[in-house]
Amino acid sequence: MSERLEEQKRYYAARAPEYDDWWYRRGRYAFGPDEQENWDADVAEGEAALESFASESGTILELAAGTGIWTRKLVRLADRVVALDANAETLVLNTPEAELVQADLFAWRPQELFDLVFFSFWLSHVPEERFDEFWALVRSALVSGGRVFLVDSGPTGDATDDGEQVRQLADGREFTIVKRYWSPEQLAERVRPLGFELDLRLSASRHFLYGGGSAR
Repeated sequence: MSERLEEQKRYYAARAPEYDDWWYRRGRYAFGPDEQENWDADVAEGEAALESFASESGTILELAAGTGIWTRKLVRLADRVVALDANAETLVLNTPEAELVQADLFAWRPQELFDLVFFSFWLSHVPEERFDEFWALVRSALVSGGRVFLVDSGPTGDATDDGEQVRQLADGREFTIVKRYWSPEQLAERVRPLGFELDLRLSASRHFLYGGGSAR
């Protein structure tokens, strides 16, 4: 694993206790009333899209499952969910309703096939040099005709040319991580040669990129 990916892994391990504060906009992540309303509407939009796409999915593999914000939704939609993450610090906060697996996503190989592979706020942390490899992993975990659904950050003004960001924790520690933003069109075009057809869109207030499709 590259030095940058190792630093990113350490960041998310250290951030585990405050990660949900970001999602629920608590404390230092809090929005004003108008922006909170927009955020809540975008969250509801993404959740509704996932529920429509993934209901009665049978088996779901969640990659980079984190503290379980989306895992808790997936277990209501599937017969079985396997949730994988690199850090014990995040998995301990996840739900026991899923089968929790600690493993490095770039080293792990599936021992079974799944009807759906899901990942949220992960693809934007995959560097270009590991992008094709990651999608090969996704393909290798799917049954024939299997599907993919993703949620990630919408394009924002804080993108950098080198695809990296400096993030600060509540205690002041700083980490440099990978952060690459995609438009729906760019991402759909990028994965098409890798054998995936994705229908992607931005949420109404552009907080999120989301959508899904199938492996060809």
